Amino acid sequence: MYSVEFSETANRQFDKLEKGIQLRVVNVLERIKIRPYHFIKRKEGTNYFIARIGEHRAILSIDDARKIIFVLEVGHRKKVYD
Repeated sequence: MYSVEFSETANRQFDKLEKGIQLRVVNVLERIKIRPYHFIKRKEGTNYFIARIGEHRAILSIDDARKIIFVLEVGHRKKVYD
């Protein structure tokens, strides 16, 4: 199983989300920890991945050698792609 680490930016963004959205993000990340490539898509033109969480998105980077999923950004889909 993979572990999850938040960047400082993602941590600040996560803290600003409503509690209900935070719970959904945590639930999706728990599923991703078990089978990471089953629940995410590669972000076109990058080495990053996208996790869909309703209208919100998490931008992820995965280190398979160390089994770590890095959450780089998390927020509403209209803002996270900027």
